[in-house]
Amino acid sequence: MRSFIKKITHPFLKSALDWYYSKPRKYCYGTSFVTVHPDVFPPHLTISTKLLLDFIQPKEIKGKSFLELGCGSGIISVYAAKKGAMVTASDINETALEFLEKSAVANSIKITIVNSDLFEKLNGQSFDYIIINPPYYPKTPKNIKEKAWFCGKDFEYFERLFLQLPEFLSDSNQTFMILSEDCQLEKIQSIALKNNIAFELVQEKTVYAEKNYIYQLQLLN
Repeated sequence: MRSFIKKITHPFLKSALDWYYSKPRKYCYGTSFVTVHPDVFPPHLTISTKLLLDFIQPKEIKGKSFLELGCGSGIISVYAAKKGAMVTASDINETALEFLEKSAVANSIKITIVNSDLFEKLNGQSFDYIIINPPYYPKTPKNIKEKAWFCGKDFEYFERLFLQLPEFLSDSNQTFMILSEDCQLEKIQSIALKNNIAFELVQEKTVYAEKNYIYQLQLLN
């Protein structure tokens, strides 16, 4: 039933979203806020960003090194920095990073902002926390904006992510990824296992009849 409803409403939803995101929009979480450019992943009407923010809220991250990999709007980075974490925010979208830099100033916080394709510019660094909200629809992205949604028709994003990630996983690190029942979970997990990475489910939440999962990623013993 959920699939049917999504199909029949899609044209109307797309038109509404195109109008809503035709100009920069502010997004707030508590006292943290960012301005989101139209070419950046929108946290306003999507579920995953809010779920990750709620998940981080009770965690003691003050003084911890914290990486938001593929930060998009950067609201998670802003919130983590306000909680006292030492935050690095990375993305391949230069517009997203430019807007995040302005948002960091507006929030009176410090964030290390890095233009990096996955861990390309982060080699040799270590983080206590890594947060990943990945693109997971199997389609080839046509532009930088679509890279926030589509992982490539052959899941190229996950192939590269899980090849690089083991270097950053350790007993002292906590890495979390959010996924939805709408993605091909078994395929994504099989790519992780191929690279000696296990998924441990730490939260499952249904929002608008869609199940969302937060996994902790760990090296297999």
